[in-house]
Amino acid sequence: MGSLVMLNSKTCVKHFCTWVGSPVFIRPAWAGSPKCTILHAVRFITEPKFHSTKGDNHAQSNNRTPKEQGLTLRARPAFPKSVFTAGTARRTAEYQKRRAGPDAEGPSNNTSERRRGSSKVPVPPYPLTTSEWAKLKEASTKPDRFAIQMMEGLLVSGADVDIAKSLLSYEALERGTLPYELLLRYLTLCVMGGHHSEVFDTYDIMRSCFKTLDTGASSLFVKGFSRTDRWREALVVLEGMKKALLPSPGNYGDVIAGAARHGDTDTSWMLYDELLEKGLPPHKDTWQCLFQSGIDVHEHEDKLLSILSYMRDNQIYPEEPLVKTIKAWFESGECKGCKAPLESIQLTKEEYAQLKDRVMKDVIEGKDIFNKTTPEELESFKSFVKRRPPFDVVIDGLNVANTTPKAAHSETLLEVISELKQQGLNILVLGRKHMLRPSWNCDRQNMNKIKQKAHCFFTENISRLKCVPDAQTHRFISLLEIMTSFHEHFNRVLFLILDNCHRSEDDPFLLYATLHSGDHCQFLSRDLMRDHKACFPDSVTRRLFFKWQRGHQLVISQYIPGKPVRFQRNDTYDTIVQTTGRSWHIPYDEIGGNRATYEVPQNWLCLTQEH
Repeated sequence: MGSLVMLNSKTCVKHFCTWVGSPVFIRPAWAGSPKCTILHAVRFITEPKFHSTKGDNHAQSNNRTPKEQGLTLRARPAFPKSVFTAGTARRTAEYQKRRAGPDAEGPSNNTSERRRGSSKVPVPPYPLTTSEWAKLKEASTKPDRFAIQMMEGLLVSGADVDIAKSLLSYEALERGTLPYELLLRYLTLCVMGGHHSEVFDTYDIMRSCFKTLDTGASSLFVKGFSRTDRWREALVVLEGMKKALLPSPGNYGDVIAGAARHGDTDTSWMLYDELLEKGLPPHKDTWQCLFQSGIDVHEHEDKLLSILSYMRDNQIYPEEPLVKTIKAWFESGECKGCKAPLESIQLTKEEYAQLKDRVMKDVIEGKDIFNKTTPEELESFKSFVKRRPPFDVVIDGLNVANTTPKAAHSETLLEVISELKQQGLNILVLGRKHMLRPSWNCDRQNMNKIKQKAHCFFTENISRLKCVPDAQTHRFISLLEIMTSFHEHFNRVLFLILDNCHRSEDDPFLLYATLHSGDHCQFLSRDLMRDHKACFPDSVTRRLFFKWQRGHQLVISQYIPGKPVRFQRNDTYDTIVQTTGRSWHIPYDEIGGNRATYEVPQNWLCLTQEH
């Protein structure tokens, strides 16, 4: 295989010249001029000017108005678009809408929008008591549909799941049971919000209370279970659906993604083959997961190539994210010269167990750990992690929040978490309790949304004071107390002082949660962990840690407020001298290269023995 070359479209100069010379678009006086060149043609098209139709008296006519020159102005696009060109229909619709004017939409649409908006139920901002729910129900115009409408409102607004739980508690006390329709909407809220433990609880309730589940509930359980370590239970639900009807491509896609995400590529391809046998069209998200699994595990090359043939046979155009994943698969895991596979960046089970043990002893339980936290806080965090399902991403909240000065810290952190949440990931955010204090940098509404989208653990602020020399600690604390008492005026300064201490103090928590969650878990931080790598007494462990770090650390490559967050792609192969017996691959530095000690070379020497 080789790298996939992607070129931007170019305009052929020959065709361009032919188009310029067409008498349909050029006046005879201009076309007959011997001084006309390609450059003039370009300027004529891109910088239109007035030209006379009566001879070559350009100098005399330049000072005249268009009316005096008798010109008819015609606007033509520089490069006419085919009716089949992407975006033509949208541009045509926008053009027709502009021509029709603002009155074209008519008053009926606005009226219907107002009518739909007036029926919305106001959503409470926090969980209510039974009496408070009762008062809201009394004020409702449709008391018999109150709970259903309220749950729909909570779903649309993306409200905290605890509010929905309080509504269920009220309905259970009021009716003595929970209707299927209400549980279905609550289940939707939990699945869409990534509340995995609540999905598990709802599954147990609905299985015990109802003999059968409809397609909607089954599909939601398939999606919910597929995103967790209990993904195999989605297979059970899928098998149950087959007894009554044909599952949708989305149902198959969810389980395929769950299997691929957890390393069971054989199951994912078995389900994909079954999907094709039943004549169902695969979703592009399913292909995305399969190609991503091909990057991580260099297997099933023929099957992945068959996906490209399927696209060709069915005239399917992949979207840009899928194309980038396909390109990465083409370029991953082999030498570009001899096509030999390179060693994976992933640790073996033995290496992972060895590294995890050393990190626990030398970093988590090291002699300096309690300069940054307390024994009680550390034990509380360990208990917090063990009570939750394994995380997919662990985020250093303060570190990520400081990515750009162009946005409030809470806004930056929320956008990064939202980008990751769209991938169905189970997220842990580590931060400090001062982040919960409302300020210009930590908006309360943003922080509430963060807590809805991710698990959060906020450590005590006092542990950050250890970055100050002991002789100055009492003076710093006094300053901190004064500033805290004038909270509204000094909140910005308080945040900066707390945040400009060592940023590595949350790293032991971050490393513990990442390693405890398993080899699939990644962490997001700009901190390169050099201090922690130095904690290891032997070079073997330091190399293992660096290898694990390069395969598991996410770094934001580009962030502009309001635009999608982009992450740097981790290498799938290890940058180290390698041999297969018949070939050697040697990474090397260029002469005069300026490579830092924590960086790896990008140039390789490939030595292959022919005979």
